[in-house]
Amino acid sequence: MQVCTTFVSDIIDMAPIIVLIALILLIVFFVFYKRPKKKVFLPENFREILTKNVSYYHKLDEKNKEKFEEKIKDFLSYVRIDGIDTTVEDIDRLLVASAAVIPIFGFKKWKYNNLRNVLLYPASFNREEFLASGYEKNTLGMIGNGPMQRVMILSKPALRGGFMNKESRANTGIHEFVHLLDKEDGEVDGLPEVLLNRKYNSKWIEQMNKNIGMILQENSDISHYGATNKAEFFAVTSEYFFNLPELFKENHPELFELMGLIFNQDPTNL
Repeated sequence: MQVCTTFVSDIIDMAPIIVLIALILLIVFFVFYKRPKKKVFLPENFREILTKNVSYYHKLDEKNKEKFEEKIKDFLSYVRIDGIDTTVEDIDRLLVASAAVIPIFGFKKWKYNNLRNVLLYPASFNREEFLASGYEKNTLGMIGNGPMQRVMILSKPALRGGFMNKESRANTGIHEFVHLLDKEDGEVDGLPEVLLNRKYNSKWIEQMNKNIGMILQENSDISHYGATNKAEFFAVTSEYFFNLPELFKENHPELFELMGLIFNQDPTNL
């Protein structure tokens, strides 16, 4: 009886240790467990949709088109795209995925670890309340914070317009995904330290300051919204860099060179 009592007492004394070990094992499981990838099936006419609407894809050779398609599938395997008061069509899924893939196409492997869901709205929306109605319906896209940390919100018409208007410097989808890349180092500040070699930081900051000044002086073809702050400058110039690369290279050769280093690609030579 004494032995049994001692055994029970020992178990009770070890309880905190057992709980701690169980907790550690649970944490290890969640850190290292990888959910199986969702099987992604693209629509039968996906190549037609991409060729017609995504100039970047259209310029690629066959080998790189296949690479682009695989990256689209990979993105769609871990990011959900849902409509809020609007229907998400095949073209919308493909355009969201294209906006995600274009900035990271120069990297062998890249995952948007800070994104799980993209919400499409039927129009511009109220930034403060994420509503498609209200007095301040002027936001076309944003990345969330706090409870919305891993959520991106896009206006569906703005998403489509950014790809379908071939002469536009603007692309809302690319803009928001560049913000996500900027956020990889912890801050959306216009200095993508995860992507840019540190030795080029000062040159990039110098170019940002110089060009923001030129925008404010009405002496630049870069959107005035790029002068809002350095984060917006990086996102706005990235839209221009990918949408109209030849024109951007001609008008902003120094910026073009630096952005080629940031994204590890030359969109004039795909």
